[in-house]
Amino acid sequence: MKILLKNGIVYDPLSNVKGERMDILVENGKIVEKFSSERDVKIIDCSNKVIMPGGIDIHSHIAGGKVNAGRIMRPEDHMYYIKEIEGRIHSGTGYSLPSTWLTGYLYARMGYTFVATPAMPPLSARHTHEELRSIPIIDKTAYTLFGNNWFVFKYVKEKNYEKLSAFVSFILKSVKGFAIKIVNPGGDEAWAWGGNVKSLDDTVPNFDVTPREIIEGLIRANEILNLPHSIHIHTINLGRPGNYKDTIETIRIAGKFENKKRQVMHITHIQFHSYGGTSWKDFESKSEEIVKELERYKNVTFDIGFVLFGETTTMTADGPMEYYLSRLTGLKWQNLGIEIETSPGVTPIIYRKNSPVHSIQFAIGLEIALLSNPWRYCLTTDHPNGAPFIRYPEIIAMLMFKKFRDKIISRANQAIRSRAIIESIDRELDLYEIAIITRASAAKILGLEDKIGTIKPGYDANIAVYDLNPEKIDFHSVIRAFSRAYLTIKDGEIVVKEGRIVREIYGKTFYVEPLIEEDVEKKIYEDLDYFFKRFYSVNLANYPLDTIYLTNPVKIKTETKIKEITI
Repeated sequence: MKILLKNGIVYDPLSNVKGERMDILVENGKIVEKFSSERDVKIIDCSNKVIMPGGIDIHSHIAGGKVNAGRIMRPEDHMYYIKEIEGRIHSGTGYSLPSTWLTGYLYARMGYTFVATPAMPPLSARHTHEELRSIPIIDKTAYTLFGNNWFVFKYVKEKNYEKLSAFVSFILKSVKGFAIKIVNPGGDEAWAWGGNVKSLDDTVPNFDVTPREIIEGLIRANEILNLPHSIHIHTINLGRPGNYKDTIETIRIAGKFENKKRQVMHITHIQFHSYGGTSWKDFESKSEEIVKELERYKNVTFDIGFVLFGETTTMTADGPMEYYLSRLTGLKWQNLGIEIETSPGVTPIIYRKNSPVHSIQFAIGLEIALLSNPWRYCLTTDHPNGAPFIRYPEIIAMLMFKKFRDKIISRANQAIRSRAIIESIDRELDLYEIAIITRASAAKILGLEDKIGTIKPGYDANIAVYDLNPEKIDFHSVIRAFSRAYLTIKDGEIVVKEGRIVREIYGKTFYVEPLIEEDVEKKIYEDLDYFFKRFYSVNLANYPLDTIYLTNPVKIKTETKIKEITI
């Protein structure tokens, strides 16, 4: 198919294009400078319409055991379904936990074409990829959990970073993961014994390692393996008053790696880690302190994890945190221990406007976003924890229009005025900055800017067109446009037209394959086999999965610095 998007207003930050009127040419699934011939070109007039690369969500729980558990335990969530479709498209339900097909449709309808699911236990990789396979249209990838793994503890304690790197490499290759994900390092293992870690220097029961050592060790492994993304960390004490101090300490760990030219740490859903106070009674925003610290360490990036008022479902591999939250709300709760790898939990929540705590949480996400350089962060809600991803257009409107966010603030609990600073911030983002935080920054932070996040010639044609005239916009038109794209083009095919799904295709699955010496891989396999036979319920040979589980797999190969290890 040849498509000519004519006279659109283009925002493509990776190409430094800031609202220029341009034609975009698509042929055989790629952006091209000119067509091979002028025959059979579909011309679409995009006058007074915004064109951006397809959206990228760097952190969204869309597949895996937690998501499926949430769907089962929350039948009341199945109120939402998609019906604005054409052709023979699969049905689906779910509001905060949409079914797999609906997930792909809803993202595509918003103009998104790439989503990363952020917490895959290695033992559950088959199930996770099975769900990812059934999500249509969008490209996908999965981060792999390492922060509470016995092998990680063992190698960190020995300070054998080559062996740790070989282990990480083996697991990523085996489960077709993309990045090192750390959740409450050491906390899930402590939770297995009825406890938790409260500081970065607490000792994990039975292993004599600390969260600080786990983080540092996995940063070293990440650098040895030269992975495209840095470690992706959900740090300790998420959601607790006073946790901003732990977040600042975590950020400072990156200071040991200041000689690195690239990022070494990505802190996820940082809003949930930016809390002051000593209890819920004096709970307050510490966004300024967090942003100030982030400015000191340029090798740290982050995503926001916005909170919006309303009902949603929380889920995380931070088992003790989910139990704590369920005790606060009195709502149902589920926990699962996955052998020696992780311990996730699920519980619903309702963020209420009349709650001082929820109002301040709402403010903190906006404050951090408005105080920060857009190239340092990505727009997320930690879907579905802060809000379902379908509410991104509301966040975009609040970031662009102070009048709109002030309207929401006026209806919130007035603690927001004394314990947060959002009312004093006048900044309003423009469409170019919105394109950065929803597209370009994510592509760079993931290390995939040579493959996604732009509409340069030669790249896959993943494009969003919004019926939005930059010269005549208000928050109503912004919400409407970003909720229902005028066009979404995926790999050169029109999949959304005027907000309606018109075609179902299947995107790619990205994973990494670090290249290490065969003898090194053989030695680590022998080491793991010894422990698998004693502690796992499956044999090591049954652990790896083939690319047959992935749709249109894209392998990212990385050269490593491992030469040899001693077992």
